[in-house]
Amino acid sequence: MGLIATLPHIDQYDKSVFVMHEKSEKLIPFHKHTKGQLSYVEGGIAYITIDNRTYVVPARHFFWIPQGMEHILEIGHTATVLRSLYFYSHDDTSDAFYSRLGIYPASELLIQMIKYTEIWDEKHITAKDENFEFLVALKKILPKTHKQPLPIILPATHNQQMMKIVSYLEWNIGEKHTLTNISSRFGLSERSLSRLFKADMNISFLQYLKTLRIIKAIELLLNTNKSINEIADDVGYSSISAFSDTFHEFTRSRPSDLRKSSKVLRSSSI
Repeated sequence: MGLIATLPHIDQYDKSVFVMHEKSEKLIPFHKHTKGQLSYVEGGIAYITIDNRTYVVPARHFFWIPQGMEHILEIGHTATVLRSLYFYSHDDTSDAFYSRLGIYPASELLIQMIKYTEIWDEKHITAKDENFEFLVALKKILPKTHKQPLPIILPATHNQQMMKIVSYLEWNIGEKHTLTNISSRFGLSERSLSRLFKADMNISFLQYLKTLRIIKAIELLLNTNKSINEIADDVGYSSISAFSDTFHEFTRSRPSDLRKSSKVLRSSSI
């Protein structure tokens, strides 16, 4: 049926788990559910937009969206398989994990458990169904095995001056930007530019630039055949070790690991 066509059916039964596995490249506009959403991204990349912030989800990572949270979901590559479980929410107060949006690297155990649920694709599973306890257990292990969400978050802006600045950074991401040269280019003092980033997007200039570089690197790793050295240079790193360390800080994996796992998943889905 497809995820967009299925949206009205997800909340049909309060106490069920709705299962949806789909290979696609699409934009799903603002929507929300009365259920919590667990989605595993396989072989590509996904983007979640909430309150003018874009969260980036690379391959072999999963995200949790709390019930009632309005969001846009974009699947960014035709090879991406999005494996989603929409969980009942009556027990969400049992752990703070279920009340916050988060992106996490998926453990091998969780990946295999999520893949197993494909036997229930496009179905509501309730306590009356055999092996419902399997889905209950899957939900319960999430807060126990995945404590710290990843900081791959890029805030947006509606400030006209800031829009010009961030657009320039995005289109010239490979250059050696500093607070000094960017403030000079746009006729601002360093202090004014620094304050503008903090006031408008609640992030420092350097943290925004570092986040943007890593997001662009993730996209290049998953969508091109460029070498890791080329990608590091393309996003503004002259040192491959500095690039790898920063990449690990954001994703808890090395660039080579992310590319390798993505290629394995894509070849297995052909």
